[in-house]
Amino acid sequence: MPDFLTLDDMPLSGKIVLLRADLNVPVENGRVADATRIERLLPTLNELREKGAKTILLSHFGRPKGKPDPQCSLRPVAAEMENMLGRKVGFAEDCIGPKAETAARALQAGEFLLLENTRFHEGEEKNDPEFAKSLAALGEIFIDDAFSVAHRAHASNVGLCKLLPAAAGRLMQEELETLHKALEKPERPLAAVIGGSKISTKLGLLNNLLGKVDILILGGGMANTFLAAKGISVGKSLCEPDMFSSAQGIAARAEGQDRHIVLPKDVVVAAELKAGVPAQTVPATAVPNGQMILDLGPASVKDINDTLEMCKTVVWNGPLGAFEIPPFDRATTEVAICVADLTKRGRVLSVAGGGDTMAALSHAGVTNGFSYISSGGGAFLEWLEGAELPGVKALKEAVPRGKTGKVIM
Repeated sequence: MPDFLTLDDMPLSGKIVLLRADLNVPVENGRVADATRIERLLPTLNELREKGAKTILLSHFGRPKGKPDPQCSLRPVAAEMENMLGRKVGFAEDCIGPKAETAARALQAGEFLLLENTRFHEGEEKNDPEFAKSLAALGEIFIDDAFSVAHRAHASNVGLCKLLPAAAGRLMQEELETLHKALEKPERPLAAVIGGSKISTKLGLLNNLLGKVDILILGGGMANTFLAAKGISVGKSLCEPDMFSSAQGIAARAEGQDRHIVLPKDVVVAAELKAGVPAQTVPATAVPNGQMILDLGPASVKDINDTLEMCKTVVWNGPLGAFEIPPFDRATTEVAICVADLTKRGRVLSVAGGGDTMAALSHAGVTNGFSYISSGGGAFLEWLEGAELPGVKALKEAVPRGKTGKVIM
């Protein structure tokens, strides 16, 4: 039994359910441009409908700074949800007050209502108790299905957990159970593939992972800093000299704890990051002064893939090179294909997350090839850092169980 309640624990039939979703999707010219987040919410929505719940959806959208902004309205999302669900989704022009209350009272079993952007009120991001009470007054049960905002202590997640019987939706449940299995109770060897531009933005992540993984595979700009910290010239590559001592400390800890850090053996360099620029592959120890590292070379890719072949669990965050501009996408793509193949063959549990990571895996064509791709950007990163996520903590502390595990109501 997980240490939080799920839909299985809730008496849903005929109940008014407040569902915190992440509907902060790209909208272009009044239409949803990428409905992935809505699609991942469908299992919870369909289950609530089938069980006869009256479902009221809460979400933020954009950064309206605590006041109404037509550019941040959720109305276009309601239209897209109707298309995907194949049934009407009502829309209220506010998330509290008379408009929301009237629309909520009119809901019938199996119906859906989307409320306007919670961030149109200052009380949302301040986790204001009075604002949370106004939201809670609309429903009888709270379901949190928005892991992507679990690192935020807002009224529509943390605040509601203190006021209503609360449980995780299917997306939140899958996310938490998969992440626990990947990092807290993994099959070993466990490898973490960490890319991206800077150590400084991922120092907490690297320090936390070092205590959990067996192998740390580094790429991107942060690998340059590790190389340079060892006294290796990286030319005019992206590098953080002020992080040399941190890199050296991580390397020393890894050696002392019998952890293995995989650094590039060869790299792809060019004079500038630009499409069509002449590029060459050189040993990682022989980068010309006027060149910059923009990707890993084939020997590095083979080394990484051979290492992953030995692993049972893989966690991935960050691209290995400047994947947006070919041919500097090659290493990220080839390693991603390797992980997807190992996953398909049942050799590894593979979990990835982070905005750039999702874009890179989509570019590689393996979005559906991993065991799980996290819906949380900042929340996934903070989880990798070992931080306690306020939304998850509130969910776990929300409601006591009876002897059967069911909600006491």
